Amino acid sequence: MNVVDHIRERAVEAPARPALVSGGSDGHAATLSYAELLERVDTRAASFRSDGLRTGDRCGLLAPQGATFIELALGVLAAGGCLVPVSEDHKGSAFDAFARRARLHSVVVAAAGGVEFRNLPDPGALDGAGDAEFRALAPAYLRFTSGTTHHRKGVILGHAAILARLAAANRALAIGPDDRVMWLLPMVHHFVVSILLYLRYGATILLPQGSLARDILEFSRRERATVFYASPYHYRVLGKDESGLGLDSLRLAVSTAEGLRRDIADRFIERFGLPVAQALGIIEVGLPVVNLSAPAQKPDSLGRPLPDYEVWLRGEDGRPVTGPTSAERTGEICIRGPGMLDAYLDPWLPAAVVLEPDGFRTGDQGWFDVDGDLYLAGRRSSRISMAGMKFFGEEVEAVVDAHPAVRECRVFPQEHPHLGEIPVAEVVPEDPQAPPAAKELIAHCRASLPGYKVPRKFLIVDALVRTTTGKLQRHTKPGTLRDGASDSPARER
Repeated sequence: MNVVDHIRERAVEAPARPALVSGGSDGHAATLSYAELLERVDTRAASFRSDGLRTGDRCGLLAPQGATFIELALGVLAAGGCLVPVSEDHKGSAFDAFARRARLHSVVVAAAGGVEFRNLPDPGALDGAGDAEFRALAPAYLRFTSGTTHHRKGVILGHAAILARLAAANRALAIGPDDRVMWLLPMVHHFVVSILLYLRYGATILLPQGSLARDILEFSRRERATVFYASPYHYRVLGKDESGLGLDSLRLAVSTAEGLRRDIADRFIERFGLPVAQALGIIEVGLPVVNLSAPAQKPDSLGRPLPDYEVWLRGEDGRPVTGPTSAERTGEICIRGPGMLDAYLDPWLPAAVVLEPDGFRTGDQGWFDVDGDLYLAGRRSSRISMAGMKFFGEEVEAVVDAHPAVRECRVFPQEHPHLGEIPVAEVVPEDPQAPPAAKELIAHCRASLPGYKVPRKFLIVDALVRTTTGKLQRHTKPGTLRDGASDSPARER
């Protein structure tokens, strides 16, 4: 059975239960029941097979966010295809380059004129065995990593891996038929332990029309949302709302995609009376860690590993980091558990090679407190080594970001002839016409950080370079134009 078969079971159990509720600009919602959704999915699947989609073919999906995206994605899966979401900004030559890299056999394109299925030129095999090894995985999903610190890798998940990670995640999240999940993230980047999980366990997905706080809150109140699954950006926007609208029906608010700042979490709980549970979501792994035990007391913690997962810290010598750990004594976060990736796409790399002997090595440095809660210290590649003292750029960013004149920042190492490396900060000011002075930022940092962690330079920029999923790109140099970042020169303060 694949995940669509399990969703079909939910439709048999309760055919009239709402699967998708889409908000309208006029305040009215369009509801699609489980029975109606599966009828549309089966129609799409039959059409795709008729058009030439074979079991195991890599099929791209280029569609706008919303109910149609879900319908078409499930149609590809029901037809036996390997779903490959394509960002909407991949048009023309950008799409051609993506199709070559993903070795797409076909693509489904949804536009104002309707839905079109296109067969693409033979992409060639990717595994050195005529795609036999790839198809033996019962491939269901291919998505590229965000490319935060290096080139983007294609992650392949088979149907068995998807079902295993959904079951592991839901033993903690407890999503069920009574839940109504507010959806705020881009589907092209978040789909497995989210959209598929909610439908697999019979929940209703709420799709708001707008992204403004007032739109989300009114829709949530009207549709009685019980779960939010969003990014820190969304919680920041909601926390600033002054409409007085509440979230009385909400039982769980989960934050993912990037680190949750304490000030954002504190503002949300102050405004709505509910803590935000930070989660560690990894496309290669699933959802192995969620802060369900102490989200109010430790909003900046990732929480404890879920029961099905083993999470350990790897020292630079390859051995486990044992004994008391802290932000000053970290190790690389390594994970073992169900639903791990089945292979990397390019170059072809089966999971057995990736996961032995340490499990999945995340590249993130972390530490556990005395209660067993995991904290993220930073990416190893963002570690700064200054005169023998090591620390992470993320730790400094949290302090700089707390300055009222700073919207956001990035702290990175810069080579120094005598000290090895020094910390440098790129700062996006709240008011571009009145950016904070360097001496003001230095004083602010010195109040919370030891002197060696205070940035030696502050560069005022219009925007930070981000990946397609919205994460900070750690490996780009200051002033590098990438992913739509501003080409305005940095101004040193």
